[in-house]
Amino acid sequence: MNLLPRRSLLAVAAVVDIAYHARPTPIAAKTLAARHGLPPRHLETLLQVLVRAGILKGVRGPRGGYELARERRRISIADIVRAALGEPEDEPDGRSREPNGKIIPSPLVSEVVTPMIRSASESFLERLDEITVDDLCMEAERRSVFADSRPTYDFTI
Repeated sequence: MNLLPRRSLLAVAAVVDIAYHARPTPIAAKTLAARHGLPPRHLETLLQVLVRAGILKGVRGPRGGYELARERRRISIADIVRAALGEPEDEPDGRSREPNGKIIPSPLVSEVVTPMIRSASESFLERLDEITVDDLCMEAERRSVFADSRPTYDFTI
C-alpha cells in the first residue's frame, strides 16, 4: 500500500533523477519526461511547483533545464512531498464540500477522523524528513537503476 499520491511520487522521482543526472548541465523537462514515460506538459507544471518551493532551480536558454536549488543532502523527501501536495483539498477544520461548493458539516469527520489522520500524516512526514535526496541517489546507484544513463568522463591526459 502506498500512502503518497502519484503526484508526490512523480515529484520525488523527478528530483532524484535531476540530482543524479544534472552534472555538469541542467536536465531538460523533455528529457526527464521521456525517461519516466510522461507527457512533458504534465511534468512541467510539477517542476514549476518545485522551483517555487526552492527545491529546484530553472535554468533558461538552449542548454537550460532544471537543477537542484541546494545540495541533495539538504533536501528531504518530506520537503518534496509537501511542495507537491500544495494546498489541502478540504477545509482546514475537516469539513468537506459538495460539488456545488456548499460545506458539509460532519462532527465525525471534523472532530475524530481528521485529527487522527492529520496526526498519522505528520508522523509519516517526520519519517520522510529523515530521508534525503542523497539517500535515494545512493540507493539508485547501488541498485544500478539508471544503468548507463549518466555520462561518464575520462580525465586521462
